[in-house]
Amino acid sequence: MTMTPPQRAIYDKLVSVARTIGPFTEDPKKTSIHLTRRSAFAGVATRKDALMLTLKSASDIPSPRIARREQASANRWHLEVRLEKPADVDGELKAWLEQAMALSV
Repeated sequence: MTMTPPQRAIYDKLVSVARTIGPFTEDPKKTSIHLTRRSAFAGVATRKDALMLTLKSASDIPSPRIARREQASANRWHLEVRLEKPADVDGELKAWLEQAMALSV
């Protein structure tokens, strides 16, 4: 997966913030990168001018930042967040990452 310099800056900040929460591995795929503990807790894909972050969640998160939501099972949601600049990786997003990581231990 190739990234433009602006996308790389967003990705680097995302990984840096996630590393403050706990250890994980980056698992590159053809069109995305999975962030994994025992299982994937997040996925990152490129869009024309942004990154799309898909987070694993135990419930829906009522936020206008969630661009798309899908209920995968009774207790599992996949939520997509569009990241257009490094500042989008903020405290709120960090809390969502913490919750996602906790589901993958």
